[in-house]
Amino acid sequence: MRIDKYLKVSRIIKRRTVANEACDAGRVSVNGKPVKAGYEVKPGDRISVRFGEKTADFEVLSLDEHTSKNDAQSMYRVL
Repeated sequence: MRIDKYLKVSRIIKRRTVANEACDAGRVSVNGKPVKAGYEVKPGDRISVRFGEKTADFEVLSLDEHTSKNDAQSMYRVL
């Protein structure tokens, strides 16, 4: 699954276009490397997202194409 879609489906970022822009601006990295929006995420990857001055780290647990709002947090673990 593409990183921009994963960020949207898991509800880490609300809209896919915002996730896409964050990737293009270099604010998203996977396993310590900045990635573009087309990067394919795999379970076990560690995602870092910079929101202004703060950085949030997540570990990918599952890749679900569709999920409910309540189940979205089961797709990742906050580090």
